[in-house]
Amino acid sequence: MKIVIQRVKRASVTINNSISGEIGHGLLLLVGIHESDTEKEVNWCCEKISKLRIFEDQENKMNRSVTDVSGSLLVVSQFTLYGNARKGTRPSYIEAARPEKAEPLYDYMIDKFKKITELKIESGQFGAMMEVELINDGPVTLILEK
Repeated sequence: MKIVIQRVKRASVTINNSISGEIGHGLLLLVGIHESDTEKEVNWCCEKISKLRIFEDQENKMNRSVTDVSGSLLVVSQFTLYGNARKGTRPSYIEAARPEKAEPLYDYMIDKFKKITELKIESGQFGAMMEVELINDGPVTLILEK
């Protein structure tokens, strides 16, 4: 599993000119699911992300989690995170999980966040062409791999 984590002031996902998900202060998560991923990897990532201390405290040190600051999460599937462009000019996506495996894990991740946090959880739509807008806060961007 590979997740690009962006601390945002706001973010949204639009599909066919209609907003599918929208948050204020929180985290935008671009989620790539590997062919070998299971619920075990999803559980680990959800726990890690909900406790990841990347928000500033009173002393301007990144010492608070999205949970601590009552932020929100916008979860967007992005199989292209597993694009391999080492050979040629057309990336290979062979490491990305096929939709029949990836979509249930993506849905499981959203449900898992809802179970372990009281945060507002928004999402894109699996497999859809999406427009993602964000105002990166910091900027703070991390890549989490499990």
